[in-house]
Amino acid sequence: MTESRLDYIVEAGGSIKGRFRVPGDKSISHRAVMLGALADGETQVSGLLEGEDVLATLGAFRAMGVQAEGPVNGALQIRGLGLRGMRAPEVAIDCGNSGTSMRLLAGILAGQPFSSILQGDASLHRRPMGRVIRPLEQMGARIESAEGGRPPLHIQGNPRLQGIHYELPVASAQVKSAVLLAGLFAEGETSVTEPAPTRDHTERMLQGFGYAVRREETTITLRGGGNLHGTRVQVPSDISSAAFFMVGALISPDADLVLEDVGVNPTRTGVIEILTRMGGRIDLLNLREVGGEPVADIHIRSSRLTGICIPEKLVPLAIDEFPAIFVAAACATGRTVLTGAHELRVKESDRIAVMATGLQALGVAAEATEDGMIIDGGLIQGGSVDSHGDHRIAMSFAMAGLVAKGPIHIRDCRNVATSFPGFPDLARAAGLGLRLEEGA
Repeated sequence: MTESRLDYIVEAGGSIKGRFRVPGDKSISHRAVMLGALADGETQVSGLLEGEDVLATLGAFRAMGVQAEGPVNGALQIRGLGLRGMRAPEVAIDCGNSGTSMRLLAGILAGQPFSSILQGDASLHRRPMGRVIRPLEQMGARIESAEGGRPPLHIQGNPRLQGIHYELPVASAQVKSAVLLAGLFAEGETSVTEPAPTRDHTERMLQGFGYAVRREETTITLRGGGNLHGTRVQVPSDISSAAFFMVGALISPDADLVLEDVGVNPTRTGVIEILTRMGGRIDLLNLREVGGEPVADIHIRSSRLTGICIPEKLVPLAIDEFPAIFVAAACATGRTVLTGAHELRVKESDRIAVMATGLQALGVAAEATEDGMIIDGGLIQGGSVDSHGDHRIAMSFAMAGLVAKGPIHIRDCRNVATSFPGFPDLARAAGLGLRLEEGA
């Protein structure tokens, strides 16, 4: 039976106020489940994101024999099987809408002594996986895919993978992580060289699980054959989820917001730097380190934003936050120009095309380019936009309602639950006039 469509109706106006915590970091939650499953002994996770994407990762390891209790209120206890203790899944592993699950699992499954299949929903099956397949095959895995390197992936594992040195053609934390995770099962050293910095949660967490990782300038190296040891992981709240409320507070009148316990890993703070360059009043309070990750409370107030040319060096550091940044640009005075962000075209949707079309539908002068967008800030009108099932598109346009001249109808929002369960309730509590509408 096909699930009914879920739409958001956002009333015009409002202001973001309060002090609260957004859900746990999705990237760190995925990795905590994966490394906990591969570790010797027990791993206890707190603050886990209980979104559909992370639950898909947890389900994958349960299908391979890993026992876990929870999650309950973000607490998860994993009894790891070690690097060589998993068994072949009896059926294909369903990654749902999660590209992170599929790409990182591909690296882990490449080194197993059994075959497996990774599949997902219709959206995930449109996303290219060739950038992960190529280096894994160089290491000795055999992976069959649909046309164009798209899922499902049929992986014939090889417990005798060979370490390689791989130079990433495009900055990608997911590809880097897949290769490093495969390197755990490989003979010799595996190293990855990045063309630009990307989120380094995998390297940090491997070290937290007691695995030696070496970084020299832009190259990360590890040697196969070691062991991971169960540990405690405390997951900070997700800066990607915080970004929607940051933008909402910046663009709405008389806003004053504190977001608590947000991960501010320097490979993830591009959104803060971009919004600050635009004139956003954003302060980091109570900076501290939690489980090897920098964490802060973020204070945001209403601001007069100005359009900027976004430096390309910041693009990899804010790649998931650009839908929200585009809404900020639509509210800014003057022109904002983004280049060097072709990666946005192969996310859950083509985020360049979908955001440009949606902004145009709301009366904003937005021009999609091959690798970015040109936005001339101005008034946001009411209207109807289509999220194309992309959670970040849906939440970004919800925040646009704070300054719109009429209601905004956002279609196809059910996938918001993949990364931000409880978003509508939290948004309403913060000051957004949002209601849900079931559709055919």
